[in-house]
Amino acid sequence: MFRITAKEGVFFDLFVSTAEDTCKAAKQLEELMTNYVNVDEKIGALEEIEHRCDGHVHRMLEHLNRSFITPIDREDIFEIAKELDNITDAIESTGHRFRMFNVKSIREDAITLTKLMVQCTEELLNVMSELKKMKTSKTLKNKIIEVNRIENVGDDIFRGAMQKLFVSEHDPLEVIKWKEIYEYLENTLDACEDVANIVEGVAMKNA
Repeated sequence: MFRITAKEGVFFDLFVSTAEDTCKAAKQLEELMTNYVNVDEKIGALEEIEHRCDGHVHRMLEHLNRSFITPIDREDIFEIAKELDNITDAIESTGHRFRMFNVKSIREDAITLTKLMVQCTEELLNVMSELKKMKTSKTLKNKIIEVNRIENVGDDIFRGAMQKLFVSEHDPLEVIKWKEIYEYLENTLDACEDVANIVEGVAMKNA
């Protein structure tokens, strides 16, 4: 019987708290890119969200170190925590690149990828919310599939954006800037899929 005590449930609560802040980070990046003013202020807001996520992950690992019994495998808790942290780190790093590279205007493909990131993190929040009740959840599998679907769409947009960049852009500095930004956006979607894949493995082991 898959029963979770209040003490064990703290891991799932922290997964959800971290995923909620990951959603906020994605929406903050979208706000930065779709309303490209007050860049420093918006990057500062991203930094605050990333610090909160670090705090969630730190508390998760503290509980893991103190817990003799865990509701799912210890290595799975660690991997989920690490990959959730990677998502927010990548979002914050993307935001910093607009200031570092002195970006003057935002490309439409980057906005499209960021909107997909918002969708993906929202679905990932649903995944984390369902994880605690994985034995009885009717939607967990479909939410995982949806994260994978969004990531696949992102791959197609990423490849098209890179091709367009190298074919149409004649300023090598712009190529360097946007190649890195696109890669960070794509890596963020990859990290969302990584979390979903870990959760899928956890659900299978506990089926």
